[in-house]
Amino acid sequence: MGALQFQFRVSIFVILLAAGCGAPGDPVPPAPLVPVAVSDLSARQAGDGVELVFSLPPKTVSGERLTAPPAIEIVRGSLKPNGAPEPKSFRVVYTIPGALVTNTVASGHVRLTDPISPSETKEHPGGTYAYLIRTRLSKKRASADSNVVTARVFPVPQPISAVQIQVTETALNLTWPAPTQTSGGDPLAGISGYRIYRAEIDPHSAVPAGKDLSTVHWIVPLALLGPSGATSYSDTQFEFGKGYVYVVRSVISVDGNEIESDNSEPVTVTPLDTFPPAAPQDLVAAVLPGATPSTFVVDLSWSINLETDFAGYRVYRSEQEGVTGQLVTPDLLPTPAFRDSSVVPGRRYWYTVTALDRAGNESAPSTSVAVDIPQPPS
Repeated sequence: MGALQFQFRVSIFVILLAAGCGAPGDPVPPAPLVPVAVSDLSARQAGDGVELVFSLPPKTVSGERLTAPPAIEIVRGSLKPNGAPEPKSFRVVYTIPGALVTNTVASGHVRLTDPISPSETKEHPGGTYAYLIRTRLSKKRASADSNVVTARVFPVPQPISAVQIQVTETALNLTWPAPTQTSGGDPLAGISGYRIYRAEIDPHSAVPAGKDLSTVHWIVPLALLGPSGATSYSDTQFEFGKGYVYVVRSVISVDGNEIESDNSEPVTVTPLDTFPPAAPQDLVAAVLPGATPSTFVVDLSWSINLETDFAGYRVYRSEQEGVTGQLVTPDLLPTPAFRDSSVVPGRRYWYTVTALDRAGNESAPSTSVAVDIPQPPS
């Protein structure tokens, strides 16, 4: 092979090597995952703050489904004189790490409250606040801004200081003092009513400390139980043995809109059924012939108890008036009747009956009845 031909082939080889098999450059890092923008942000005043509600983004801008909640940035700003958002005013007021975001989700939506100082609301009643949301999976890049929303914030009543609760057989009765001033310390013009909220918790869990309910494990989260026009409320829709948390909020009307105060101090209760049934009534007794000659039985009957948690009856027999005596029914009787075949001829007996509920509470005894067992003919 000639020198010129050899040199040409080497040149071609070098060109190909440089084009297809050259040394790689620095590795290119993967592009950060960026969630799609939140688009359903809404805002309203809630006590001394603004409650923000929105849906978490389900995927990234490249279409990948999110496998973990992103961090959330709450961005607050103000408006221009013409009512349009002022972009330069927006600042991140706080960030919620992704690991804590699930604690803010209720009914499929994130619910966050941005606290506003009562002194600021006092100085600027009806002030308008603008918000947007950003989410991020990476420190390098956040999502695009959400829709911008606004809320006006007015002075609200100070939180109710103490809620008292009384357990009765048919209701949990709540009472509280009426607030007399706003959370900013001004005299309170008037309250249009109250709203009572209830949640269910594990009755064996720790009692919430103060107003912080963020660490409570809800079986059923706080939900509106009902309104009240007075400083009291009776909850008749409860069950003994369950754990409940109650909070009360005052309600005022501003510009035709109803605004709630912050939560009262929460009150926790696990009502126990310590209420016995009513004593059985109308106990009557009759002495009847027994199954064999010279034997007798005492036939007892009484009016039925109507308690919804009724469990059964017990019958007691004594040979001394005014003494309960011995239990003659080892098992609870489901019906208001009993036949005693263990009586002895020639003796006098006093009978009483009690009622029991499913919690084991036993009623007071019925009025006693006396019976005389005849002597058999000699």
